[in-house]
Amino acid sequence: MTAPADTSPPPLRLMAVDREDLEILSTSMQDAIVRVADMTFVPAQKRFALLGCRFDWLAAAEGRVERARAGLHFDYVTRATRSGFDQANGDTILNLLGIVFEESEAPGGTVELVFSANAAIRLEVECIDAQLRDLGDRWQARGTPGHPGCGGDD
Repeated sequence: MTAPADTSPPPLRLMAVDREDLEILSTSMQDAIVRVADMTFVPAQKRFALLGCRFDWLAAAEGRVERARAGLHFDYVTRATRSGFDQANGDTILNLLGIVFEESEAPGGTVELVFSANAAIRLEVECIDAQLRDLGDRWQARGTPGHPGCGGDD
């Protein structure tokens, strides 16, 4: 008797070192659910990191509605600011809509993590240096995230 084949995709691992890479990383993290307490900036290490539950859009295209725990960090961060949420309320849940980069003095600039409900985190960076990695098991999501005019609900 043979065991059933594992159809789970391998854990996602991405790096971003330029704007195009960051767009791919942003797409992979679109609609990730992030708890405020699971985000931190460590000035001494010039690192901003977060843990979230990302929606797997590639799996959804194949008919599977899944989420995966993921870690995302940015290095060479000189400053981090937030808007639209209270850092003291760690249980607040944010929905990541996208990540954008605005260059100032090449190769540096501002990375902005844009969340729903007008929340955002702005990272002043010396350069783009980010890594995304799936951590642990995957699970079935309640539904596909929806956007106005796109349908779906999660």
